[in-house]
Amino acid sequence: MDNWIRCYRPDPDAGAQLLCFPHAGGSASGYHPLSTRVAGTAEALVVQYAGRHDRIAEPFSERLGDVVDAALASLPPSGGRPLMLFGHSMGAILAFETARRLAAEGRPPAALFVSGSEAPSLPRKARLPDPPRDEDLIGEMRLLSGTDDELLNHPEILQLALPPLRADYAMLFARSYVPGPPLHCPVVALTGDSDPRVSLEGVQAWERETDGPFERHVLPGGHFFLSDHLTYVAELVAAYVPGRAARTVV
Repeated sequence: MDNWIRCYRPDPDAGAQLLCFPHAGGSASGYHPLSTRVAGTAEALVVQYAGRHDRIAEPFSERLGDVVDAALASLPPSGGRPLMLFGHSMGAILAFETARRLAAEGRPPAALFVSGSEAPSLPRKARLPDPPRDEDLIGEMRLLSGTDDELLNHPEILQLALPPLRADYAMLFARSYVPGPPLHCPVVALTGDSDPRVSLEGVQAWERETDGPFERHVLPGGHFFLSDHLTYVAELVAAYVPGRAARTVV
């Protein structure tokens, strides 16, 4: 593994690898709690985007495709285990594009989990100006409640938080959806019931991206609902590890 992949709980005996993509402005450490919860059933491999934390001196990626390329090139050996994909918000789009890439190469993922995101085929809503101003990004962080409101009053915190968030939104603004063959793997979409940026209809539209099984899970919470439902999400992930017992999560 190189700078692109973090593995907080190495587990070569786990039944699958789970490649996780953070949200816009996020970093690999945000998946540390989920890595712990899925341990024993899936080995979580988390993408660390350039330009943050220990990679702060590196230039930000400019295209989502560049992130997909780097993440796949950095994957450690699977040991014959299946690969599942998980992404939240912007990470859901990256996980989807990674699934497409793997399918095109004849090695499709065992499952795709997309969280906190409307389907990629839907028109992008003009929520922020392009490029966004600092006050636009701060307002978005407040709306989504991904950052403690008190922290947003500290210039030194904003100096660290705003550049990666701006760079990630630039990648999203530059993205265009290209229709392609549907995936064949299961797609599991998760959302918070009070997410101000994600509609239930927009989440349901993920069903169009696969001719395999599709599930939508609506959980209590806003955009960052995952942190309150780690056990549920970990059980859902475990249920999709190939070879395990039939699903019991409803």
